[in-house]
Amino acid sequence: MIARHWRVLLLLLLLGFAPGGHAAAAGNVWLLDIDDAIGPASADYLLRGLDQAQAQGAQLVVIRLDTPGGLDSAMRQIVKAILASPVPVATYVAPGGTRAASAGTYILYASHVAAMAPGTNLGAATPVQIGISGMDEKPPATREQDTLARKQINDAAAYIRGLAQLRGRNADWAEQAVRESVSLSASEAHRLKVIDLVADDLPDLLRQLDGRTLTANGQAMSLNTADARVLEHLPDWRTRLLAVITNPSVALILIMIGVYGLLFEFMNPGSGVGGVVGGICLLLALYALQLLPVSHAGVALILLGVAFMVAEAFLPSFGVVGFGGIIAFVVGAVILMDTDAPGFGIPLALIVSLAVLSALLLGGVLGMALKARRRALVSGDAWLVGSLVTVVQVRADNPFCGSVQAQGEQWQAQCSTPLQPGQHVRVTARHGVTLEVSATAPTAQGA
Repeated sequence: MIARHWRVLLLLLLLGFAPGGHAAAAGNVWLLDIDDAIGPASADYLLRGLDQAQAQGAQLVVIRLDTPGGLDSAMRQIVKAILASPVPVATYVAPGGTRAASAGTYILYASHVAAMAPGTNLGAATPVQIGISGMDEKPPATREQDTLARKQINDAAAYIRGLAQLRGRNADWAEQAVRESVSLSASEAHRLKVIDLVADDLPDLLRQLDGRTLTANGQAMSLNTADARVLEHLPDWRTRLLAVITNPSVALILIMIGVYGLLFEFMNPGSGVGGVVGGICLLLALYALQLLPVSHAGVALILLGVAFMVAEAFLPSFGVVGFGGIIAFVVGAVILMDTDAPGFGIPLALIVSLAVLSALLLGGVLGMALKARRRALVSGDAWLVGSLVTVVQVRADNPFCGSVQAQGEQWQAQCSTPLQPGQHVRVTARHGVTLEVSATAPTAQGA
């Protein structure tokens, strides 16, 4: 009888741990926070957060979202990670007054649970860099570009419709958000079945999710979130650093610091400061540019402009090459970013400021060059002839010849009158390494 009870108990334990069943999740709830434009930094942060949550046995990951949109490439990385995550993901647009616009709408649709706080909104999911308003009024020369724009709009609409069908949400409104850039408030989104829940705060969201069964990566699980411990994982130093250097404005500044730092090192070798700072800044800028959707023509124009400004310091062009470089730099900076996504533009004021700074540096170099050109020569024959020198030594066998001190060196000298040590004479001509001098002052003994 005792052996039979043990067999029954063992069978119940095996059934309880059998995979594929509706097991009750008992792990912690991980909270990730995004409150800026979707970019390489936020994508890296979310991907690492989902991996760590899985490794730590979390039962649910909550993404607290507030974003105006962002880059399509970063958004698709996040969506792929959510779809492949074995841990359910709940995206929660909160607190009140926040939004999940553009790329944020796709992330909301891809999540296992879509929730919003009162006073929030979502939508306006049209890719902004390829908007198609007023296409019929455009000249024929742009019709081919408009055709490409329509293809991209259709691709985005199909992408979000597929996400809506996967999660059982309103696919028609999702497509409308892409094609017509419409938006919804939290209450309207819940009424139209665009989202699953409206929650006042995070505890309210966890209470409403308690007991729900979700399917993540083919595995069904029942949530136990009412009393679950919430672990908030804010962006670490790596994410913050990546967010700073992938800001297009910061990347542009890093390029300028890098180029001018290396130029300073080349003009003043040995100090090391310019080379070290310039090299680090330039490498960081290049790393940021390879993560951002940049225009290759813009990068080429910026580099060409900087090269022209540097060349102005070595060419006798009187500013033509340098100011041409400033124009190339400004045009390249304006077209540098190949997107109109929110948070990824370069302010015109920054571009103008960098151009003015470069012009001032160029003007300073030109001013120093012109001043040096007007200055009298202080080396070579032009300085020797006519200068006063001192007799250092007189030959014993020939008092008309000796050596003089000129430009820190001793020269052979000859004179039409006898020379005496310490005498001041004037150079009248140079013949190879011998100077011809004439007496101009009384003899001074005791050199």
